[in-house]
Amino acid sequence: MKKLRLTLLLSLSVTNGVPYAEGLTQHIEDTLNFYQDGKNGAIKFELNTRYENVNQESAPVNTANGFTSRLRAGLLSPVFHGFQGYAEYEGNLAMLEDFNSQRNGNLGYSTIADPEKSELNQLWISYNGIPDTVIKGGRQRIKLDDDRFIGNVGWRQMETTYDAVLLTHSNQQLPGLVVNAGYIGNIQTFTATTENIEAPFLNVNYKIGDYGNIVGYGYWLDYTETENYEKSSQSYGLRATCCAKPLESVKISDNYGLIYTTEWSYQSNYGHGQTPYEANRFNIMGGLSAYNVVFRGAMEQLNGSGINKHFDTPIGTNHQFQGWADLFLVTPNNGIRDVFGSIMIPFQKGDLVLTGVYHSYFDDTGQLDFGDEWDFQLVQKFGKHYSLMAKYALYNAGKDPAYNNTLSSDTQKIWLQADISF
Repeated sequence: MKKLRLTLLLSLSVTNGVPYAEGLTQHIEDTLNFYQDGKNGAIKFELNTRYENVNQESAPVNTANGFTSRLRAGLLSPVFHGFQGYAEYEGNLAMLEDFNSQRNGNLGYSTIADPEKSELNQLWISYNGIPDTVIKGGRQRIKLDDDRFIGNVGWRQMETTYDAVLLTHSNQQLPGLVVNAGYIGNIQTFTATTENIEAPFLNVNYKIGDYGNIVGYGYWLDYTETENYEKSSQSYGLRATCCAKPLESVKISDNYGLIYTTEWSYQSNYGHGQTPYEANRFNIMGGLSAYNVVFRGAMEQLNGSGINKHFDTPIGTNHQFQGWADLFLVTPNNGIRDVFGSIMIPFQKGDLVLTGVYHSYFDDTGQLDFGDEWDFQLVQKFGKHYSLMAKYALYNAGKDPAYNNTLSSDTQKIWLQADISF
């Protein structure tokens, strides 16, 4: 009977237009959530199809072309006496694999880090029987703040997930206070490899009304495999920011708003890290929202003083930082100073968003020229579940060594993407 109803709705949507297509989408959403808003369980589904082109001018490799399609399918259980479970499959199909995925051995091409693999992406159980607290254990997605220190690397087709325990407490005696504390014992990376780690972490976030959030954090990463020892570190920081979403701002009138972030972080060697070092990170951003158009100017600096003596965020979503061309996923030995500005223009009540960013890169003293970069992105959303994206990055190498004492290469990247998510 349910199959007959879905077939009928599909036929009506094709023959009679958009209203029935919207009705079909709502019917699918209700069906996957078991008509109970997920409280009695849900089916999760996402299909992301992407074309990516990477052209590096002076690299001794061929231009890369990748056409991949990533499927995620998950089952969320009903809540039973405070317990709930979730299992999720993830698989990436490479329909055109003229690229180095870091797993396929195609070393003659530039890198597109989307291997053709399938895996158990998430498998966790949560418990909410303690007031204002959720405890989640198992393989899970973890995203804290802006994903700079702990994220899921959600840009790549195969995301990073963690075998971890996470406790989230929302303090009702002090409204606005949220504490995330946990322990990571294993990382399943976005290239479908695993890394062993012993990593407790603490993130305390307090919301100050409509004016923003103050965050304090500590992350202790101790990699336990020899090849990863030097990625071990301990990081501490303070962060003040107004806005969690791209188009949010602190309103100063009906049509104008302010945007800000100020952050300081300190990092040093820890655990199995063999090289003693200390490094700071500074992250400052100010902006203005005018008639929903958002302007930002910012500077992020990660200090460095030699090999294995630079501020790094090995489990952050680093694609979001230092340009979309991904030339600085690991901090250069001399550190990096990224001075950048951006504009974000929404159309169609925010369903179509155009973003442009310009970056200028230096070492942490501002003396060495590491080049500059232009980034552009256009995203069209069709309701909550469908989207199209076109994205472009152009990096122009500077005249000074930009990456661990080697010269960077002029790089152009192009992406076209379609996404369906329920």
